[in-house]
Amino acid sequence: MFGKRQTFGGNTPGAGVAPRPQPSAPASGSLTVPARTEAVPKPVVDAAVNRLRNEDIVDVRSADAIARDKEYFQTKSAIFNALIDSIDLSQLATMEQEAAREEIRDIVAEIIALKSIVMSISEQEDLLEDICNDVLGYGPLEPLLARDDIADIMVNGSQKCYIEVGGKVKLTNVRFRDDSHLMNVCQRIVSQVGRRVDESSPICDARLPDGSRVNVIAPPLAIDGAALTIRKFKKDKLTLQQLVKYGSISSEGAEVLRILGRVRANVLISGGTGSGKTTLLNCLTAFIDRDERVITCEDSAELQLQQPHVVRLETRPPNLEGEGEITMRDLVKNCLRMRPERIIVGEVRGPEAFDLLQAMNTGHDGSMGTLHANSPREALSRLESMITMGGYSLPSRTIREMITSSIDVVVQAARLRDGSRRITHISEVLGMEGETIVMQDIFLYDILGEDQSGNLTGRHHSTGITKPQFAERARYFNEEANLVEALERSNIEQQTLLKS
Repeated sequence: MFGKRQTFGGNTPGAGVAPRPQPSAPASGSLTVPARTEAVPKPVVDAAVNRLRNEDIVDVRSADAIARDKEYFQTKSAIFNALIDSIDLSQLATMEQEAAREEIRDIVAEIIALKSIVMSISEQEDLLEDICNDVLGYGPLEPLLARDDIADIMVNGSQKCYIEVGGKVKLTNVRFRDDSHLMNVCQRIVSQVGRRVDESSPICDARLPDGSRVNVIAPPLAIDGAALTIRKFKKDKLTLQQLVKYGSISSEGAEVLRILGRVRANVLISGGTGSGKTTLLNCLTAFIDRDERVITCEDSAELQLQQPHVVRLETRPPNLEGEGEITMRDLVKNCLRMRPERIIVGEVRGPEAFDLLQAMNTGHDGSMGTLHANSPREALSRLESMITMGGYSLPSRTIREMITSSIDVVVQAARLRDGSRRITHISEVLGMEGETIVMQDIFLYDILGEDQSGNLTGRHHSTGITKPQFAERARYFNEEANLVEALERSNIEQQTLLKS
């Protein structure tokens, strides 16, 4: 049925894997099937297997579906246990991914034949892929990770998995065997970046090889089983042109953002959770000159800059003894000694705000960062709060003056109630007027209504400003003409709409 393949240890049986079992009665030295696998469930229903593999969205699982799924897991567990007893995992770890996958598929196919399990070809292929994912990958999450249309994967215990598609959260059929299976997958993910998650350290931030952000919170903090959250990134990184195509920003607004990235303006990107701050930051960094030295500081390395001269830094949690922690502030302080031309902070959330502002004021123009806030003015207030939390006993006016002299522009991103993401403000920081920070909006997004499908409709428009304060900086980089043209074009469109 299957062609002979070289075993893990070469052609000598037993070097890395037990001799291949034959469909007839196994001889001495052949694969020994444990007693717990002798009871063979009845044939697996085709629809049940396919439903597990194609991740169709479900609202309510019927009792019949639950029973069929249980049968599938019983069959899979029996074959999986026999497979684990048959192979040498240490030898498996030394093989290339594709070779190991093919070897496992062959052994599983022979186990199925030996145990006389009746399955269709499609059922057997699905089962083979599931077991390969369990041994070599991330188990039931593999098909979800392969889909580029999913933005978030949210696992709430072993029996519930939600995904976000098109801005909407939906329940899937993906399930784990039990809580220990889920914890094994979590451990496999976080161990890749040298971290751990267990009862002594139940909260962990990590990332996948493609940069996708991972958060795990395990029992006893998570009462109903481990909660795994993955913020996926698209394989093809979004560009400003694609944001225009999706309606996140107008073409004129995108031109202003391009100029901001090009002329080394200090930009703060503000927004709520899931509003697209990191995506927007990636878009802006695309306009950094290729000869600039850029240093990124992040909790989990997510940014993927295209410039050749990039140094990526990542924080480190404390060890079991509570020692060895490297905070974001430590990274920002250290990168000042690394001769950066631009500093990119993935997310400002604490006292490192003070060090970032100082860096912006001391020759590191064009630095950028993101933070959580619901409006540009609230973003500046949060910066002030973070600096105060750091233990600096500075007067409020002094902190505000530092903010106004450091931040040039605040870009506000928002996730609307229909799931769409929009850039709602491009606001310039002008200075101080008494004790108040003065700002002016350059671009705004207005919600006009709702279409028949329940999606919000709106438009971006300029506020009529034709020469913002950073126009002087644009002139220095020979971009003033492009800036003025974009603003005037947007003003003309706005006036035309108002007349109509």
